[in-house]
Amino acid sequence: MYNEFEVVQYRFHIKKSNVLLIKGYFEEGCKKNNSLKVMLDQKELNVVVNEEINQGIALSLETGTNRSKYIYELQVELPGNWEEGQKVRVINCLKEKEEEVYKIPVSKLVKKKKRIEKYIECEKVSEKGFLIKGWCIRKGDVKITVKDEKKNVLPVNIKEKKRVDVFNQYPECTEADVYGFEILFKGRVPKIVFVYLEEGEKTAKYGVTLKASVVKKGVNKVKHCKDKGIIYLKKYGIKDVCERIEMKLSRKNHEMYEYWRRLYVPTKKQLKEQSEQAFEIEPKISIVVPLYKTDQRFLKEMIDSVKGQSYSNWELCLSDGSGNPSPLKDILTKYENEDKRIKVIRNDSPLQISDNTNKALELVTGDWIAFMDHDDLLTPDAFYECVKAINQNEDVDMIYTDEDKISMDGKTYFQPHFKSDFNIDMLRGTNYFCHLTVVKKGLYEKAGNLNGEFDGAQDYDFVLRCVEHAENVVHIPKVLYHWRAHKDSTAENPESKLYAFEAGARAVQAHYNRIGINAKVESTKYLGIYRSKYQLQEKPLISIIIPNKDHIEDLDKCIISIEKKSTYKNVEYIIVENNSEEERTFEYYKKMEAGNPKVRVVKWEKEFNYSAINNFGVTFAHGDYYLFLNNDTEIINENCLEEMMGYCQRKEVGAVGARLFYEDGTIQHAEVIVGLQGVAGHVSTGLPHDTPGYFGRAIIAHDCSAVTAACMLVKKEAFEKVNGFDTDLAVAFNDIDFCLKIREAGYLIVYNPYAELYHYESKSRGMEDNEKKVKRFMGEIKRFHEKWFDILYNGDPYYNPNLTLLENNFNLRHPCNKRG
Repeated sequence: MYNEFEVVQYRFHIKKSNVLLIKGYFEEGCKKNNSLKVMLDQKELNVVVNEEINQGIALSLETGTNRSKYIYELQVELPGNWEEGQKVRVINCLKEKEEEVYKIPVSKLVKKKKRIEKYIECEKVSEKGFLIKGWCIRKGDVKITVKDEKKNVLPVNIKEKKRVDVFNQYPECTEADVYGFEILFKGRVPKIVFVYLEEGEKTAKYGVTLKASVVKKGVNKVKHCKDKGIIYLKKYGIKDVCERIEMKLSRKNHEMYEYWRRLYVPTKKQLKEQSEQAFEIEPKISIVVPLYKTDQRFLKEMIDSVKGQSYSNWELCLSDGSGNPSPLKDILTKYENEDKRIKVIRNDSPLQISDNTNKALELVTGDWIAFMDHDDLLTPDAFYECVKAINQNEDVDMIYTDEDKISMDGKTYFQPHFKSDFNIDMLRGTNYFCHLTVVKKGLYEKAGNLNGEFDGAQDYDFVLRCVEHAENVVHIPKVLYHWRAHKDSTAENPESKLYAFEAGARAVQAHYNRIGINAKVESTKYLGIYRSKYQLQEKPLISIIIPNKDHIEDLDKCIISIEKKSTYKNVEYIIVENNSEEERTFEYYKKMEAGNPKVRVVKWEKEFNYSAINNFGVTFAHGDYYLFLNNDTEIINENCLEEMMGYCQRKEVGAVGARLFYEDGTIQHAEVIVGLQGVAGHVSTGLPHDTPGYFGRAIIAHDCSAVTAACMLVKKEAFEKVNGFDTDLAVAFNDIDFCLKIREAGYLIVYNPYAELYHYESKSRGMEDNEKKVKRFMGEIKRFHEKWFDILYNGDPYYNPNLTLLENNFNLRHPCNKRG
């Protein structure tokens, strides 16, 4: 049926036990000529349809509704005897045609009604214990019990926590209905625990697999490392190695990804339709592959994956760098004779990878060049998707795609890498482009051949040279490339090719040298991840603007940390006094101003408005850079301000954020993703201090849509260009809005993990813990949605649409109900 209704969620109304809430969307947006009805077996039920549920925007993006601007909520009134029925049916009506688009067995609803609405999240595990966070919806007291796999009750400490975010999904609830909790356990960590919730006759059970066992497996794995792996172990220690292995293993949830992947593999019918599609632009794509004594099974699979492309205007350019006699001679001759699109150049002497690739490039006659390794695989729609992107963006001159890894036997797909859109600072921190990369021939001619000086990272060097000349780089957020992972590849055993990572650092340094940026590149303990240290040409005045209401101990700690730790001394402090009530606060101000000529206290006498307060503070600033800083922060590293200024001094950068930590050393902020949990949210929250995060994202400086103003360095020019903070956003999302305005003005926002601070988080203002604050909070959500609907609808360009918006952990997004 045209524009069919897709159901994405159903639950019972919290206050009205006989009302069933069903959420969904129409594929083409508005209902148009469609209508809906709900049946209990053959009996039509009373239904109220609510259109454009703003709170559902995270859910809509999560479930594939980027084709729709509306989430519809059906309020279904169930009859008194509904439990005697068989199924609840959602019927899509179009003109005279009716079609059942969703059904819910009554048996499932009966079970659901007896369960407590809950969510368990954010487990943190160490050798000493674990922390589990969650929430549930309640009418009375809820009893929580935690048991291990042997059903032993664990002695846990349970703390109640406010969860304002839950109001977003349960608008009928009051403050008392939402029970947020933290479960803390100290002692030996079991492999799995079960959280039991009880409220009268309602119950819920949730199993949580803990990571202690993963760490143990990591230790066992480290015991078997040899050669350079042992060197790495000795250099960095068991803790860091275990963290690296835990990170790697945590991404290997093969079953989940395999299920997810199958939903998006194109069907035979779709591939046939692709092969028959006529594009306005149909370029020839030249696939360049260097061969060196390639395993013939892998070679055959690689070539067959090219021959199986649904887009047929390609040529495969192979260079056999095995030398004479080559074990590949016969099989290559066979393929050449079978398909004239396959070309081979044979070399008498063995060749290194750059020279070998350059030989293959001599065969190129196409309009675009794709690079591929000799044992990897393309998905059958890889070139179709690239050509589709070329037709949609006629000025594109470089394309890269998402990728995953494939096991040696070709049966298991794992570690999908869902990438950011073009992100120059991330690219300078790691070669996240990797596979599949496709460049226009004209761009290749500007960039030049691969350079043997960077063998091992020759592709990284080439990509950096390309982006220096590229006008438009396009990212296709689809897995179109399978990277073969085996013990000697950098994919699965990075220590086996340390030289490659050393070459990578040299490639980034050469890039900086070519474009005239004075920066020094260093390798990190995480191989393949690099740190850039920008050299300051000067140290301009930074105006540090700190709002404050009482809490002078926090403010004093904040200022002392800068005065005593920071090596950047050209600063001034503008303390914006915000209706303090304690006399000792004003005595502290007098003492501070008298003892430190850099400090100036100015008075804000109106009601609290974070945006207005900071705008007011700026009017007293003399610097060309403004550091917006919370009074409950404390700098950690002495070069914190230099790190931020290094990026902010670049003309294209408007603002720079830092990596913030909770008091226990876990991450509080490592960039903001727009659209997360409906509006915007921090990612990597709760990870240990040096955990790399999703493909190193927590420890790589990179461009993003927003950072928190708890610590944000802003160029004066950028602040003035966007007229500062939006005073209509008094408390929530004002910093996110501010960053989006700066990006809209043409500047970059950079997250720099090497500017480190503690953030004791919102001690001064307090939490959103009463009805009035909740209503204001919801009003600011509404304004943010209206103002930035396009980015909420289209998605944060620095966050892959295949990743979830419901959590902050880079998990896979909820699969769509249909292929597509």
